[in-house]
Amino acid sequence: MATARTADTRPAIDAALVRRLVDTQFPQWAELPLELLHPAGSDHVIYRLGEELSVRLPRHADAIGQAQKESEWLPRLAAHLPLAIPAPVGMGEPGFDYPWRWAVSRWLDGEVATVEALADSSGAAVELAGFLTALQRFAPEEIAAVEAREDLTIRPLADRDRATRAAIAKVDGLFDTAAMTELWNAALSAPGWDRPPVWVHGDFHTGNLLIDNGRLSAVIDFGGLGIGDPACDLTIAFTLMSAGSRAAFRAALGVDDATWIRGRGWALATGLNAYTSYAAVNPRVATQTTRQITEALIG
Repeated sequence: MATARTADTRPAIDAALVRRLVDTQFPQWAELPLELLHPAGSDHVIYRLGEELSVRLPRHADAIGQAQKESEWLPRLAAHLPLAIPAPVGMGEPGFDYPWRWAVSRWLDGEVATVEALADSSGAAVELAGFLTALQRFAPEEIAAVEAREDLTIRPLADRDRATRAAIAKVDGLFDTAAMTELWNAALSAPGWDRPPVWVHGDFHTGNLLIDNGRLSAVIDFGGLGIGDPACDLTIAFTLMSAGSRAAFRAALGVDDATWIRGRGWALATGLNAYTSYAAVNPRVATQTTRQITEALIG
């Protein structure tokens, strides 16, 4: 659930820098070739390192805690989840004017999931529901202490109210602003999550799913991992699925009306944020977020 960034918060990251960081801190991998992964996400620059590893460096200050979080939790989650997730193997330190910690993980084969490949697949939708169900059931022994951690707290949808209403106004003439306002008001007024908080991915959208040989193979980018209202993870229903597969997903997950409308609100808010931040300079993001906003309005 990335937010808008300003260019002056981002250090310069190129292959020469990554090469120096890897070679000095992980000399056992000094001979492995580096290949920039494109397109990467808004939070990290990613390089493939040899055949079996990837290097992931935060682009901006808001992403600097994600590598540590993944290193702590992903090894514990992996055995409980039905799809592959990243396996951290090393944590890099600042160096050569790069200011933050960075991560090395096992490379996961596959391509980023696309609407063209999976939108109409009820089977894939049910698989994703199964993944979220397994994630929500994860219960570490120290759950009471974990729930109190700020880095794992999922902020409520209402925290996005001002920014979302501003974004709705900004796209007036491009989307149906009356329909968006109606949906947003409904999402904010829906009953909140009244059960114990559960684990959520926190950024569960098409770009963070991999497919291999036409099938779902992995879920990546757990920087938003946290505990709270699972409605935020319903965003995947509006970034990836069509009406039919979305119905199968909802049924498999057993989502009540209040949670579903909050999920539509999350999809609207995050879609608008990405659209207003990046669509003007990135046609790929424009296409993806236009679909996300449109599908959220359909429901």
